[in-house]
Amino acid sequence: MKLTKKSHACVRLDKEGRTLVIDPGAFSEEDAALGADAILVTHEHPDHFDEFRLRAAMENNPAAEIWTLKSVAERITAAFPGRVHTVGHGDTFTAAGFEVQVHGELHAVIHPDLPRITNVGYLIDGGRVFHPGDALTVPDQAVETLLVPVMAPWNKISEVIDYVREVGPQRAYDVHDALLTDLALPIYEGHLGRLGGTEHQRLTPGAWTEV
Repeated sequence: MKLTKKSHACVRLDKEGRTLVIDPGAFSEEDAALGADAILVTHEHPDHFDEFRLRAAMENNPAAEIWTLKSVAERITAAFPGRVHTVGHGDTFTAAGFEVQVHGELHAVIHPDLPRITNVGYLIDGGRVFHPGDALTVPDQAVETLLVPVMAPWNKISEVIDYVREVGPQRAYDVHDALLTDLALPIYEGHLGRLGGTEHQRLTPGAWTEV
């Protein structure tokens, strides 16, 4: 499987001539979802869900489909009847040849005064890749490649390190990193690399690797 990092929380997965895109939000490239056969969205925040990018991808490929939680599905289902699927924790499905399991229910706490919204993570092909969205969800099975939300208003680096340790993946790649400046990146990379307990790498937007 080929994993391509897009800006912020978005990644593209390619396998056997088909493409799955996760979280093409407003901080990602305008064409981040173009060419996708399937799109997964973890939650409704604009850095993960951007209606313009989803509509462009769905119009570009009339066979493309979206899997997401209810709050996002309600906003785009009418435009693409029969092509938007609502999922929740515990669901399993096949999207463009990728086997997907849904894990998690709530967004991480930003502040106690703010209501928590729904957030789901996606485990791809039996643990090959896990994208948690905006939560530190630990799947109930082994993970080979963990996509780590390294910097957000709701986390701190000690929590991220402990999350990587708890999941115990074979490798970890950064996502949710658009808020980090070039000055801060080496600090975060150094801490995760030294303390995470697994192989850790950061892919720049557009770079790819085999997983």
